[in-house]
Amino acid sequence: MTDGVARAQALLDDAARRLRTAGVRDEALGEYVRPKAVLGVRREPTMRPLGRVWRVGALLIGSSLETGGRVWATGTITRVTDPGRAQFVSVSAETRRAYRAAAVRGRFDAGDTVNHGATPIPLDDALVDGDGVLFVRDDEPFVRWSPTSGAAVPLVDYLTDRVALLVDPPAGATD
Repeated sequence: MTDGVARAQALLDDAARRLRTAGVRDEALGEYVRPKAVLGVRREPTMRPLGRVWRVGALLIGSSLETGGRVWATGTITRVTDPGRAQFVSVSAETRRAYRAAAVRGRFDAGDTVNHGATPIPLDDALVDGDGVLFVRDDEPFVRWSPTSGAAVPLVDYLTDRVALLVDPPAGATD
């Protein structure tokens, strides 16, 4: 493991410690599952719970026993609410409705936020000169908002700013 990867791991561990100490609300991490047909009968998609995470911008940092010490690139976010009836207003609206219905079937708590479609980020030498959201260049960890974004900021600055906003949000931000 290079120094940059070890530094990334240490920074992420410190961020998790700060979030846990401050009692910052975490969110569910789930996997969208399309079950196979049984005896020719199709079953509805569901979301399988994988644990809990803190959403820190472009990164999800593990907050539970199942997810601790791990990190993901943020994917899709769904609020667990009554999905309502199909209205066929638009494809995107129906997709969001289907995700809400799958989250309800996955038995997530009403009102919770479920992060799904998240991409695991291995905290190993694959980060060196990587092209993902989190990468290491010249032994310094960086983060970018998306894999296609050219702009990147040092992970230490990114986590300092993002964690501070979660620990002590500006007045009115959570009202």
